Amino acid sequence: MKLILERRDDRPAWLALASPLAAVVLTLVAGALLFITIGKNPVAALKVFFLDPLSDGWALQELGVKATPLILIAVGLTLCYRANVWNIGAEGQLVMGAIFGSWLALATHGAPDGRWVLVAMLALGALGGMVWALIPALLKARLGVNEILSSLMLVYVAELTLDYLVRGRWRDPKGFNFPQSVNFEPEATMPLLFEAGRLHIGFLIAVIVALVAALILGRTLKGFEIRLAGEAPRAARFAGFDDKRTVLFVFAVSGALAGLAGIIEVAGPIGQLQPSISPGYGFTAIIVAFLGRLNPIGALVAALFLALTFIGGENAQIALRIPLDVTRVFQGLLLFFVLGCDTFLLYRLRLVSSARAA
Repeated sequence: MKLILERRDDRPAWLALASPLAAVVLTLVAGALLFITIGKNPVAALKVFFLDPLSDGWALQELGVKATPLILIAVGLTLCYRANVWNIGAEGQLVMGAIFGSWLALATHGAPDGRWVLVAMLALGALGGMVWALIPALLKARLGVNEILSSLMLVYVAELTLDYLVRGRWRDPKGFNFPQSVNFEPEATMPLLFEAGRLHIGFLIAVIVALVAALILGRTLKGFEIRLAGEAPRAARFAGFDDKRTVLFVFAVSGALAGLAGIIEVAGPIGQLQPSISPGYGFTAIIVAFLGRLNPIGALVAALFLALTFIGGENAQIALRIPLDVTRVFQGLLLFFVLGCDTFLLYRLRLVSSARAA
């Protein structure tokens, strides 16, 4: 007797909605077992992780701050993955967007009139991410290079470029030799939504981007082209859609949104360039995209949940003396269970005899 995976002919709509919920529940169960293993009360630990941040006004604002880059990047990745194109290098595109946008902030530092600077910084950030994303896109479209490997390797190039700049030409000469740039001028930082807290206008930009992407994906010809290219590439070619052009388009949009997330992060909560500007948003956004069912609105909701794990992880580090790496363990477990539940959404397990399986 053998267990085999058999593709489902019909997939009920409720099963697609139940899959991410089941993944979250399984992640919480696995997390409770993890806390028991390290000698912590699982109920208290999960409360610190997921409930305490929701009871504090400052933490709720931080939730929006953490969710902003996740929303922007995950929406772009959603477009890629719906087209069956695998952009794994959003982290590098985020960093390159931050570099491009920060160049203008540093070049105009101390200028008497900098009211136009922020808008130009956002545009340059999006351009930087787009340029970096088009490298693996062109390699795939023209030479057939695997986009997973090329986009991932470019992450290290971008991060080392940032490290070189903040330790070299862009280092603050009055910064006591610390590897960081000067603080950006107020005109080059994101306006705050509230006087108390750090929630800035970037969160509203991210929400608008998610809504526009949902409209494009579900109501336009370009959205239909993206979906068809991913679900039935042969049919897309018969319909006259250019698959290479689709690859370039989704990579360009995804990179632009990741670059926008990078410059918003630097011009928002950080306020200057540092050797590290992201705790791994580009990789966490992959989980967000899949947890959101490759839907921009779903990505918006999933980003808030993943942001909660960041805030909860910081709380647990202080209150329970738990390593911050536990947060990454949670996120890894979540991705594992999301992919596992999705597998059983598409396939069912069947027990068959060895003779029939052969």
